[in-house]
Amino acid sequence: MQKTYDPKDIEQRLYRHWEAHGWFKPAGQGKPYCIVIPPPNVTGTLHMGHAFQHTLMDALTRLHRMEGDQTLWQPGTDHAGIATQMVVERQLNATGQQRRDLGREAFIERVWEWKAQSGNTICHQERRLGNSVDWSRDRFTMDEGLSQAVTEVFVRLHQEGLIYRGKRLVNWDPVLHTALSDLEVLAEPEQGHLWHFRYPLAEPLADGTTYLVVATTRPETMLGDTAVAVHPRDERYRHLVGKQIRLPLAGRLIPIVADDYVDPAFGSGCVKITPGHDFNDYELGKRHDLPLINILDASANLNDNVPPAYRGLERYEARKRIVADLQALGLLDKIDDHTLQVPRGDRSGAVLEPWLTDQWYVRIGPLAQPAIQAVEDGRIRFVPENWSKTYFQWMHNIQDWCISRQLWWGHQVPAWYDEQGDVYVARSEAEALAQAREKKGLPPEKTVALRRDEDVLDTWFSSALWPFSTLGWPQETTELKTFYPTSVLVTGFDIIFFWVARMIMMGMKFAGDVPFHEVYITGLIRDENGDKMSKSKGNVIDPLDLIDGISLEELIAKRTTGLMQPHLRDKIEKATRKRFPEGIPAYGTDALRFTFCALATMGRDIRFDLGRIDGYRHFCNKLWNAARYVLMNVEDTTGASAAPSIDQQSAGPWSQTPAGESATGRDRDQARTPYQYTLADRWIRSRLGATIQEVRARLADYRFDLAAQALYEFAWYEYCDWYLELSKPMLQSEHAAEAQKQGTRRTLLEVLEAYLRLLHPMMPFITEEIWQAAMPATGERPPTIMLQPYPHITDFPRDEAAERAIAPLKAVILGARQIRGQLDVPRSRRIPLYVLAPTPQDWELIEANALLIRHLANLSDLQAIAHDSVLPPTAMQLIDGYSIHAPLASLIDDPQAELARLAKRKTKALQDLARCEAKLSNPHFAAHAPAHIIEQEHGRVAEFQRDIAQLEEQERRVALLQES
Repeated sequence: MQKTYDPKDIEQRLYRHWEAHGWFKPAGQGKPYCIVIPPPNVTGTLHMGHAFQHTLMDALTRLHRMEGDQTLWQPGTDHAGIATQMVVERQLNATGQQRRDLGREAFIERVWEWKAQSGNTICHQERRLGNSVDWSRDRFTMDEGLSQAVTEVFVRLHQEGLIYRGKRLVNWDPVLHTALSDLEVLAEPEQGHLWHFRYPLAEPLADGTTYLVVATTRPETMLGDTAVAVHPRDERYRHLVGKQIRLPLAGRLIPIVADDYVDPAFGSGCVKITPGHDFNDYELGKRHDLPLINILDASANLNDNVPPAYRGLERYEARKRIVADLQALGLLDKIDDHTLQVPRGDRSGAVLEPWLTDQWYVRIGPLAQPAIQAVEDGRIRFVPENWSKTYFQWMHNIQDWCISRQLWWGHQVPAWYDEQGDVYVARSEAEALAQAREKKGLPPEKTVALRRDEDVLDTWFSSALWPFSTLGWPQETTELKTFYPTSVLVTGFDIIFFWVARMIMMGMKFAGDVPFHEVYITGLIRDENGDKMSKSKGNVIDPLDLIDGISLEELIAKRTTGLMQPHLRDKIEKATRKRFPEGIPAYGTDALRFTFCALATMGRDIRFDLGRIDGYRHFCNKLWNAARYVLMNVEDTTGASAAPSIDQQSAGPWSQTPAGESATGRDRDQARTPYQYTLADRWIRSRLGATIQEVRARLADYRFDLAAQALYEFAWYEYCDWYLELSKPMLQSEHAAEAQKQGTRRTLLEVLEAYLRLLHPMMPFITEEIWQAAMPATGERPPTIMLQPYPHITDFPRDEAAERAIAPLKAVILGARQIRGQLDVPRSRRIPLYVLAPTPQDWELIEANALLIRHLANLSDLQAIAHDSVLPPTAMQLIDGYSIHAPLASLIDDPQAELARLAKRKTKALQDLARCEAKLSNPHFAAHAPAHIIEQEHGRVAEFQRDIAQLEEQERRVALLQES
C-alpha cells in the first residue's frame, strides 16, 4: 500500500478492472434481486440528487450481490422529449436556423447526434460514482425494443377504449407550442391586479341599473366571454338570472347564469365566463351549454375571433389595449392589487394558456383502481410509509392523462388519418393501411392515402413502461421472467405522480404484476442553509467537482456560464468566492458516497454540508493508515507453526479471563490451536459482531444513515482509537506468549478484512484496494471483494463477558486522557492515578490489566482507593461509575501560572457566552434567522456554560493545591 491515501490513484483503475471482468452482471443461482435506475435525461448531467440516489441504489446492489443473489441494476437514460428538443433548438438558433428550416427528418438526425454526445457524458459520470450497473444491458427509452413496447401499449389501450382523442382544454405552452400535463405546470404566487369592469345590461332595469361590475385578473380573455355567472342564492343578483349582457368591445349578447361555482365574496360576486380559456369556466360552460370561443393562436396572440382592432396582438399587449379602451369608454370601475397563482411551464418558464385543441388522452380510472389496491393490500410498500397517503390522495382524484405533445423528438403517435379524417391506430403503417382498406371495403391491391399523426407521446408514457420494457417486454424474455417484478424502486417524492404511480398502473396492466415490491422515497438534496440548489442562486455543486476537485476560477466560470444578466453573474461570483475561497478540494468518490449515506435520513429535505464530506475524507485517511499499521504488523496469520498450549489463567495480563469465570470450552479449543485470543481480541471481535448486526438491521429498514453511523463509530472509536492501541503493547511485549501475539495478528487482520466487506457497499474503492493488499498473495486469492460474502453475525459471535471485562480498562485510560487534556498535561509525563471502582470485582479486572493500563495511560502508579480515602488535591473524572483521580501536584508545576492560564480561558469563554446571549436576545435575529442557526446558537450557549463551570471547578482545585 502507498503511504498516503490518494483516491485519484485507485478509483478509475479499479472501476475499469471491475467492468472489464463483467462482475456487474447477474450471476449465481441465488434469488433474483433487481433495481431499475430512474433514467436520467440524456441531455443533462448528473446533479447532486442523482448522485445521492445512485449511491443508495449501488449500496443496495453491492450488498445483495455479496449476499449471493442474482443481482441486476438496470441502467439507462430517458429521451426527455421537451428538454432534449429545447437544447438542440437552441443550438440551431445560435446559428440563425430554426428546426422547421431543417425539416422533421433532418432535425431528428441532429438530435440523435446530440444524444450520442450527451449520453456518453452521463455514462462517464455514473462510472465515476462507482455505479455497478450492468452496462451490457444499457437501455434508452427510444431504443428499438423499447419503442416497440411503447407502440404495443398504445395500440392495446386504444383497442380497449382506454386511449381516445378529444378536443379539450389543455395546458398550452405558447413558447414550446405543445400541450403539457398538469404535473408539468409550476404554479407560483405572483403579484398582479384585479380589474373591475362595467358590463352593460342589454336592457336597463326598472330601478335604473344599467350595468354589472365584473372582476377579472385577465382582461385580454374578455373577448372570449360567453356568459356572466352569479351564485344562485346571491340576493343581489337572483333577479338578473336569465337576462343578457352586451359584451364590451365585442358587442355580442351573452346570458347571465346562476352556478354554485361562483364565490359571492370574490370581487363583486359577478364572474365573467370564458369556457375556451379557463378550466373552471370550461366545466361551467358544459353545465350551461355555453359556446366555446378560442381567441388565441398557438403563440398566445389574439386570432380572428376578436374584433379587427385586436387581431394579431400579443396577449399582454392586448391586455393594455383593452384596459385603455374600456377606460376611455368609462367602463373601468377600479383596479386592485392582487396576488394570484400563475401557471408556468416547468421547462420554458412561459405563462401557460388553457387552450382548446385536439389531443390524445388515457382514460385513467380503470387503470388506477388496481394500482390503488396493490398498495392497500401490501403488495407494494412505501418507505417511509407516510408517502402512501400522498399516493392515495392523488390516485383517488386522478384525471385523464393528456399524452400527446406537439414536438418532433419522441415516440411518434402510432395513428394515421385518411383524407376524410378517419383515424387508424396501428403498430405500423402497413397495418394502418390494411385497416383503412377493410373500413372502405377495398381489395388488397388498392392503396389509401394516409397521413401519420405528427404528435409525439409524453416522455412519461414511455418511462411508465421502464421496469418491464427494459427487460424485453412484449417478448417473454428470460430476463423478464427472472427479474420482474423488480425488488425496490429508489426515487424522490417529487415524481410519485409523474412516474411511480404510472409505472404501477402500466406494470399491472401489461406485465401482469406490480413493477416493484418496495418504493424507497428519498429526500431532496439542498444546500447547507436548506435552500434548493439552483443555477440562479449559485449554490449548485457538481458531484464530480467534489470527487476530483476544482479551482476557484474554474468554479466561477462554470457557475456563471450562460447567465445573461451581469448583475446575476456578479452576485454568483461574489457568493462563490466567499463560500469557496480556495476552490473545492478533491474529496474522492468514497468520501462523497459515505456522506450521502450518512445524510440519508427519512426526512423530506437533506442539507448537504461540505463539513461532512471533509470529515469523511479524514475517515478514509484513518482507515487507510489503520490498514497500513495492520499489514506492517501481520507477517503470518495462518498459524502454520505449532505453539504449546497455554493456560488461559496464567498467560499474562492481556488474556485475563473476567473475574468469576472459568475457562470455557471455547477457551480450551483455542488452547489447542497455535494462537490464542486476548481479552482485547475477544472484545473487538464481539464489537464487530454487534456492528454487523446493527448494520444489517438498519440496511434492511433503508436506514442508511444509521448504518453509516454504526460503521463509522466502530472503525474510528473502537477499532482504531482502542483496539489498535491495545494491540501495540501486546505485539511489542517481550513477555507475551507467541500464541497470544499470533491471536492478535489474526484478529487485526480478520476484523479488518470483515469490516472492509461490511463497509464495501458504501465505500467500494478504498475497501477493494485495502482488501486486495490484505489478502494472501497465493493462487487461491479471491479476485475481488465485491464477490465475497457479506459478513454475518455468526462470523463474529457476541462475547458479552469480554465486553464487560474491557469496560474498566477503557474507563481508567479514558479518565487519565481527559485529565491530561483538561490541564494540558503532555502525553510524555508519567502520572500516578487513583481509582475508586464501583465494586471489588471491577478493581480486580483493573488490577489484572494493570500493566496494559499503565502502558497506554503512561502511568507511574495505579492504586485502588476507598470511599473514605483521604486524597491530596486532585483532578477528577467520573467515567461510567469509576471515580478517577490524579494528584494535582503531579500535573501542575506552578499553581499560580495555572490559575492565570485558567483565568484567561474563563475570560474568553465568558466573552463568547455574552456575545451568543446578546445575539439571541436581539429581536431582529430571533425574527429573521433560520431555525437551525438559532438552534446552533443555543447549543453554543450551553457549551460555553459547561466550559465555564469546568474551568471554575479546576480553579477551585488548583487553589486548594496552592493552599496546601
